[in-house]
Amino acid sequence: MTQEITRRVALAVGATLAGGSLLVGCSMGDVLSVGANSKVGAFGPFLKFSPDGWVTVVSKHIEFGQGNHAGLAAIAAEELGADWSKVRVEQAPANAKLYSNAMMGVQGTGGSSAIPNSWTQLRTAGAAARAMFVEAAAKKWNVPAGEITVANGLIAHAASNRQAAFAELLEDASKLKPPQNVALKDPKAFTLIGTDQVRRKDSWAKSTGQARFTQDVRLANMLTAMVAHPPRFGAKVASFDATAARKIAGVVDVFQVPNGVAVVAQNTWAARQGREALKVTWDESKAERRSSDAILQQYRDWASGKAATEGKVQWAAFEAKGDAAQASAGEAAVEVAYDFPYLAHASMEPLDCVAIVNGNSCRLIHGSQSPTLDQMNAAKIVLNAPGAVQVETLFAGGSFGRRTNFQSDYVAECVHIAKKVGGGKPVKLVWTREDDMRAGYYRPIVHHHVRVTVDQDGFPAAWRHRVVTQSIMRGSPMGTPKVDDTSIEGCKGSPYFKATPIVDAQLLSPEVGVPVLWWRSVGATHTAYVMEHTIDQLARRSGKDPVDYRRALYAKAGANRHLAALNLAAEKAGWGLPAPAGWTRGVAVHESFGSVVAQIAEVQMVNGQPKVGRVVTAIDCGIAIAPNQVAAQMEGGTCYGLSAALYGEITLKDGRVEQGNFDTYRVLRHSEAPHVETHIVPSPNPPGGVGEPGTPVIGPAVANALLAMNGQPVLSQPFVKA
Repeated sequence: MTQEITRRVALAVGATLAGGSLLVGCSMGDVLSVGANSKVGAFGPFLKFSPDGWVTVVSKHIEFGQGNHAGLAAIAAEELGADWSKVRVEQAPANAKLYSNAMMGVQGTGGSSAIPNSWTQLRTAGAAARAMFVEAAAKKWNVPAGEITVANGLIAHAASNRQAAFAELLEDASKLKPPQNVALKDPKAFTLIGTDQVRRKDSWAKSTGQARFTQDVRLANMLTAMVAHPPRFGAKVASFDATAARKIAGVVDVFQVPNGVAVVAQNTWAARQGREALKVTWDESKAERRSSDAILQQYRDWASGKAATEGKVQWAAFEAKGDAAQASAGEAAVEVAYDFPYLAHASMEPLDCVAIVNGNSCRLIHGSQSPTLDQMNAAKIVLNAPGAVQVETLFAGGSFGRRTNFQSDYVAECVHIAKKVGGGKPVKLVWTREDDMRAGYYRPIVHHHVRVTVDQDGFPAAWRHRVVTQSIMRGSPMGTPKVDDTSIEGCKGSPYFKATPIVDAQLLSPEVGVPVLWWRSVGATHTAYVMEHTIDQLARRSGKDPVDYRRALYAKAGANRHLAALNLAAEKAGWGLPAPAGWTRGVAVHESFGSVVAQIAEVQMVNGQPKVGRVVTAIDCGIAIAPNQVAAQMEGGTCYGLSAALYGEITLKDGRVEQGNFDTYRVLRHSEAPHVETHIVPSPNPPGGVGEPGTPVIGPAVANALLAMNGQPVLSQPFVKA
């Protein structure tokens, strides 16, 4: 493509997305994949067969610790009838037409959607390939296709005592046309899905150092870059003096990029030393200069009615039922306000990326959580079509949402640097832990104000709810909704609202100059806490057992999945029996990402701080593809959520982030990790998510144990102040 054609295509894509419409005759995937290689093999985009007998499942989703590759491979392998020991996983290239997330419309991993959005797609791919091998065998053996079976990698015809491996029929099967309609297995006939055979496929490579992460990338003539970012959000470079930086041995160049000053060097150490030698003057005329305490106080004043909203900042109803005026009338059984701080994602691997730019061409090598967004943002910089931007997705050491945002911030930064360097020379951008923690995109500060009146039986009669928080959807290519559901998911549609006759729930989404983003379990990070801790306060005020109180509300709301998860957790935890000496139990239940999780936590106070011991978890996630991995996600999610509830907090002082590393941003230590046992509610339903639903429940479970212990609600996080 010429640069002019490329520019027009990029502009067309941008206009298409911004306008929310599609070019005539083209799907979103068609537009976004312009310039990409969209050729697929004989068995479609998700399966490959090797002459040596291996079956390769092509994963459109990144593996960054959650273990989804095993589950995705198992879905296809089950329908195919493959030998699990001969199944491997390969990362898909970036191509929105072939590999878009069915729940997002772009290629990306998030919202605990990897398994749910791939369920039917991969089952169909496996079943279609199986049908092709069966047809090939039927023709070759001259037997009815209906008499042929496929299991453990063997195609067999019992009546004639013939069988063949996939490799033996590969040439014949690959010449056939994939069927359009295929019969899928009855889940009752599954022999792989739901068993402990489905274990991670990446453990050996990661344990032996063979797995490839961005920091492992070594290319000829590759340079390393670091960027000096402004100390306050919204600040810009006014001027800089690179004299001292250029004197550092190994420093190749120093120049300004849109969000700071880049130092390019022959190695990481030189780049870091060069950055430290820089003298940068910042223009902070449009910077956010408030402290986090001041921002939170403003939220409190709005929610309590002490301060009126102005301009575009207006309340928007997200749930309304009955006479709203009655929600503010009568004596409140519970009236409480909750505060939640900014949270960093704090992944083990700080952000990094490799970019190679040569004219209009651009290649990215990194742990890409959203290849399509990265393609779009890179394409704008190099003036090419998004599909022409090549993305090689590697393993990543965690993300929790940070590796994908509408701006592709760190990726775009790397592309800008590589474009300036030019000549197709690879550039690796490296962020330090401090860069990662101070550059923003946090879980936003949130404030809830809740007022509940009760009926004569002690159950909610009227519920007034106010939520104040930044919208993480602001800046979306699709526009900013009036009510950002990610801010109130977990409140909206709650069974407690369904069981309450009068509900007046509203959201306020102010603009703040601090970049915010989804964080593992998104809105549920705070809504689960507010709803579950409020319910426990109501239960104890009415003199009812918290589990029985919930059972009654779930019955009113018809929340059968919540009830089943709660009952299983209560049974396994021995709820109703005395807790171990010195320990107190707390319960919480929450639905997120298509799954319902109930947890009962045993808590004691040690030196004035909560210590969590046993945590009994019950989850209804639909069909559990890999029970072992479901348990692993519940364990990891619980520890991540507990870490945030106990210690997590990013604070701003005069607009500057105070935390920079794990000495000031404390996380849960190994010695503090609870013993998590997981029980899966049997279900015939399609899979729900499991990567995030375990995170939001532990905080309120612990808070409810503390409430049972001392009768005092815990109205802010973190529980342990620095």
